[in-house]
Amino acid sequence: MHDTDKAREEQLQRLVIPTTSLNDPYYLEYKFLFKDLETAIHKYAKGDVLDIGCGNKPYKCFFEGRIANYMGCDIIQSSENSVDILCPATDIPLPDNSKDTVFTTQVIEHVADHRKLLSEAYRILKPGGYVIISGPMAWEHHEEPYDFFRFTKYGFEWLLTQQGFSEIEIIPNGGKWALVGQLMLNSMRSSMEKKSIGRKIFKGFYFLFRIKWIINVLFSYLDKVDKDYSSTLNFVVVARK
Repeated sequence: MHDTDKAREEQLQRLVIPTTSLNDPYYLEYKFLFKDLETAIHKYAKGDVLDIGCGNKPYKCFFEGRIANYMGCDIIQSSENSVDILCPATDIPLPDNSKDTVFTTQVIEHVADHRKLLSEAYRILKPGGYVIISGPMAWEHHEEPYDFFRFTKYGFEWLLTQQGFSEIEIIPNGGKWALVGQLMLNSMRSSMEKKSIGRKIFKGFYFLFRIKWIINVLFSYLDKVDKDYSSTLNFVVVARK
């Protein structure tokens, strides 16, 4: 195994079953992303499903009782050996028109040739099938150096239209306040990882006064009472072949 493969495998180990808790440092992201993904899956997923970039298949539970078969592909085997097909997202060894639903979440930003990923999704889908995608509009660098893009709703619409998809639905996962609160927590956590006396004091203050919990509650409330989707953390996108 190459060093780059080892790095990617370490990243895949963090994929777990979706949960939300006010004590979770990613609560403001997960709260909206998971809800919108589950809604889209319940509305559009059917038949044979392909999960591109599946990792440990953390979203499989959302599909249970609604589909016939769930298959996942990824660039490398996950920590729980959940990947069925090892392949790049841009070259998937499956026949044309073979899947009813293609699902790929928080993967497209890590694929350098993301147009080819969408082209593969279109090729593999049966006519009338749906692709369900999620991807970030705002987030710090992650899974480096395999972090290439961020997407606006207009970017997603253009990319999917270019590949031949129609009936495109784009759902922002939370608004500007969820984004501000989540990035604030991310910045705090990043600062606490650095070693200095001042940062140790800040870390103690952070945990003593439950800053994470306060920010999650406050910014979740602000996002509810002042809805503004001009900025968002992620989009869930659904389109039909």
